[in-house]
Amino acid sequence: MDAVPMFPLGSVLFPHAPLVLRIFEPRYLTMLGRLLEHEDPEFGVVLIERGREAGGGEERSALGTMARIVQVEAGSADLFVIAVGGDRITVDRWGLDDPHPIADVTPLQPLPWDEELAPLRREAERVVRRVATLASVLGEARWDPDTEVSDDPVESSWQLAAIAPLGEYDQFRLLGATSLRDLLTLLVRLCLDEEPVLIARAADEVNPDEESGA
Repeated sequence: MDAVPMFPLGSVLFPHAPLVLRIFEPRYLTMLGRLLEHEDPEFGVVLIERGREAGGGEERSALGTMARIVQVEAGSADLFVIAVGGDRITVDRWGLDDPHPIADVTPLQPLPWDEELAPLRREAERVVRRVATLASVLGEARWDPDTEVSDDPVESSWQLAAIAPLGEYDQFRLLGATSLRDLLTLLVRLCLDEEPVLIARAADEVNPDEESGA
């Protein structure tokens, strides 16, 4: 692909998942202005491995996702953008910031669906929603655990990965899956690993004095 405008973030964007951004830095306002000159504006999103979203100088991952802009709303001094994740990409080469980051990228092939994976996908949904409900009780869920997902099995598999209450490192591992079986299997395992941690945290909140012996 030609050089693509890039937006490094502190979180992972999955294919077929929504992204809401508040844009206030001049470099990204410039990027958005340029993008909106195109009929189907899109940009690349990669995870910041070290550093902060604002200010520049961050270390960026080489795996990311294209984001297609579907709505822009103006605030008093910023812009709110709603986008949807598209193809996964690998970064071949970073260019000079102009003034925003740009990169040469290669799209990755979508992961194919096999009907034999249907029981695994259903299990993944049960586990993800159960663990996301726990996180919601603790006020740690980024998504409503009852969020609807697509009827398409590939799209819904990625959307479940987005709903799962996992950290950025685990999300990045999911983004790098080489098959839908690997994606769903890892998603279930990571959520099951997270579940007892959330249960223990919830118990501590219900009985905060037990640990201190009060």
